[in-house]
Amino acid sequence: RDRAALCAYLPLLPLPPPRGKRLAPWSCRVEQLRGVARASTARSNMAETGVPPGPSPAALAYSAPTLNLPTGPDVLRTYTGAFIFLELIFGGLVWILVAASNVPVPVMQGWVMFVSVTAFLCTLLYLCIFLFGIANRINTNWNFIDFVYHFFTFVFYFGAFVLEAATTSLANLTRRENNTIINLDLRQTGLNVAATIFAFAVTFCYGCSMVLGFRRWKS
Repeated sequence: RDRAALCAYLPLLPLPPPRGKRLAPWSCRVEQLRGVARASTARSNMAETGVPPGPSPAALAYSAPTLNLPTGPDVLRTYTGAFIFLELIFGGLVWILVAASNVPVPVMQGWVMFVSVTAFLCTLLYLCIFLFGIANRINTNWNFIDFVYHFFTFVFYFGAFVLEAATTSLANLTRRENNTIINLDLRQTGLNVAATIFAFAVTFCYGCSMVLGFRRWKS
């Protein structure tokens, strides 16, 4: 087959140079045609035997994403997926309860609303990336991203929890001049107490997710 493929390309060759001239171009052309014939023979052998061709160097240049979490619905069966699900539930209750209380102290609770709503949307987007398998299509270290995301979210939510707890504890606290620091009625006080409890629960969940992400990143 090698000889037959070589003979098929011989009509394309130029005439040999006369005597006394350099034969290097002619020899190089013959060697190139022999290489093409060998390559075509190898491809035909692979097609006959059913052996798939090897991956191209361009495909080997891109490595697979670093990911220890499963994608699809199986992610909810892991500890990290369970904590993310709880973060969505408790985090949604935090900003719903604070908004239901009409945000009586906007100076402090404005930050609580910003952190809780932003974290809720970002966590929902992060969960969708794993549920729909988008993480498998992006070549990056998802273990590191998981740790960094939950670390910053834990820090911000801890600050929001402290502010919400301070707002609730200072409600209807009077000074010596009989002037209250923060005026909250009974309904607003109950809503903010519940928001403080759920804010602590969300902070705890983000802390657990941060620890799990750190262990996956270092493993």
